[in-house]
Amino acid sequence: MPQVTGYAPGWPTWAELASPDVEASNAFYCGLFGWYAYTVTIPGLADYEIFTLGDVQGPAVGGMQALADDAQPASWTCYFRTENLRASVDTVVRMGGQELMPPTDISNLGRMALCSDPEGADFAFWLPGTLKGAGVADEPSTVCWVELACRDLEGARRFYGEVFGWRAVDRDYYSPYYTNFKVGDWSVAGMLSLDELWTPDYPAHWMPYFWVEDCDASTARAAELGARVRLPPTDIKPGRFAMMTDPAGARLALITPEPGDRAEIRTRP
Repeated sequence: MPQVTGYAPGWPTWAELASPDVEASNAFYCGLFGWYAYTVTIPGLADYEIFTLGDVQGPAVGGMQALADDAQPASWTCYFRTENLRASVDTVVRMGGQELMPPTDISNLGRMALCSDPEGADFAFWLPGTLKGAGVADEPSTVCWVELACRDLEGARRFYGEVFGWRAVDRDYYSPYYTNFKVGDWSVAGMLSLDELWTPDYPAHWMPYFWVEDCDASTARAAELGARVRLPPTDIKPGRFAMMTDPAGARLALITPEPGDRAEIRTRP
């Protein structure tokens, strides 16, 4: 996919890791995906790591910050584009979610807010400044999908339909309860059920999928680097994928997508 210069409202734009050990996380992700990482100093906030493809001049693919509280778990946060940050946060609250971090300026990069849905799955809004979002997507070593795992599927459909204007379409991929969320004709995110295969106390969550050229080899490499594989490489209609937690416990998935034109695949009815 060509480099991305902007995102429409409702689209995932950025993925950000919160880590208890920035140096160790750099070693894991750069070792797994071949990323480069550099530090940005943001006045009034903690230092921020930017992951890129190739080197410091390469397109940005994601970010990382140190956990503010050691009691918090490591996690990836999925960011979604909005045109009106305050109105989006107000809709979250009106629909039963929570405002976890109010609209905040991130220097000249943009403006963000952190929220959670009614089941407690965290996500963030992004109103871009100089950082439009990931500079490239839908190619190896980049985020190519984001997915919500929850229990109240109908409630999530209503919530995210109001918040982002998403249209829900049923699929028969990995489980009989899989949903694609669409903006117009484009599939932008997915949702699966936390069914009996998950423990009753497993929390609802958003998770990024990273494109890899060989799911089996990349999963083995992740394990060598300290990841815990939760679901080994498995074939589904969209490709071959695996789920894992990184050495600090943050959830992520790897996928080698099915061959074909990405625009055609994303715009399937």
